[in-house]
Amino acid sequence: MKGFNAVVRMATVGVLMTIAGAAIAQQNYPNKPIRFITPYPPGGSTTVLARLVGQKLTESWGQQVIVDNRGGGNTIIGTEALVKSPPDGHTIFLASPLLVILPHLYHALPYDTLRDVAPVATLASTELILVLNPSVPANNLQELIALAKSMPGQLNYASSSSGGPTHLAGEMFNIMAGVKTQHVPYKGGGPALTDLLGGQVQMYFNTPVSFISHIKSGKLKAIAISGEMRLSTFPQVPTFTQAGLAGFDVGYWQGILVPAGTPKAIIDKLSAELSRIVALPDIKAKLDSQGFAPFISTPAQFAVLLKSDMAKYAKVIKTANIKIE
Repeated sequence: MKGFNAVVRMATVGVLMTIAGAAIAQQNYPNKPIRFITPYPPGGSTTVLARLVGQKLTESWGQQVIVDNRGGGNTIIGTEALVKSPPDGHTIFLASPLLVILPHLYHALPYDTLRDVAPVATLASTELILVLNPSVPANNLQELIALAKSMPGQLNYASSSSGGPTHLAGEMFNIMAGVKTQHVPYKGGGPALTDLLGGQVQMYFNTPVSFISHIKSGKLKAIAISGEMRLSTFPQVPTFTQAGLAGFDVGYWQGILVPAGTPKAIIDKLSAELSRIVALPDIKAKLDSQGFAPFISTPAQFAVLLKSDMAKYAKVIKTANIKIE
C-alpha cells in the first residue's frame, strides 16, 4: 500500500503542476510579439480585418501584433507556416472556408486540416449574393432556373478561383436547382467582375460588398442572397429560401486558428479577447463597411463549424466531380 500511496501522491502532484503550469501560461500570455498570418497577398478584406483585430490586440495586451501576409498556393503556404510554428499562442492564423475545402481537392497537403490546427474563434461572416448581367432575360430565381433548364450548359458563371467558395456556390446551385451552368474561373474577383459587367459571363456569386455600386446603378441584377435574412443594404433581394431554393447555404466566414498543441488556457484567453474585440462598436462599423458582420463563437463551436462545412463541401465536390489540376 505504501508504494501505491506514493504513486497516487506523485500523480496528484503531477496534475497540480500541470494545472499550475497552465495558469501561469495564461497569466504570462502574451509575453512577446504575436505573428498574425494571413494566407493571402497584401491588400483586400483579409488584410483589413487582420490589421483591425491586430491593432486592438496590441492595445489590449501591450504586445505588437505583426500581420504576416503569406499568399500563394491557394492558402496552403500560409497554413503550412502556421502548423510549423511553436504552439504557444504567439502565432495566429486567419482562416476561411478554403481551409476545409482544400482537403477534398488536393491528394497530398503538407498538413492535416483538422488534426494540425486548433480553432480559437470566428471573427466575421458574410453571405454570398447571386447577380446577373442585365442581358440575361430573368428577373428572379425561378425565371433563372427555368431559363437554365431550357438552355443547359449555355449560361456561364464566373468564380474568383477554382475550388473556392464562389466556385462551389455555383456548383451547389446547379445541384440543388437541377440545372447545368458552365464554370468560368478567373484569377481574382476583379477580372471576374469585369467580364460579368462586359457580358462575357452571365452569373456570379460573391460577397455583397463586391457588387453594391453596380447593383444600385442597374449594371447588375441581384437575384437572391444566401442566409436566413435579407440585407438592409438590399431589402428588395430575397433569400434563396424565400425565392424557392430552401437549404442553399454558402455563407463565408473568417476565424482564428493556432497550431495544435497550444495550451487550452491560452486558447480560451485569446478566444475571449477576440470575441470582445469584434463586438466593439467601432469594429462592427468597420466590418459593416467591408460587407461583413461580427460572428462570435467559442473554440468548441468553431470546431463544430469546421467539421460541418468540411462535410458540406465534400458532398458538393464529389457530386460535381470537381478536380484541381
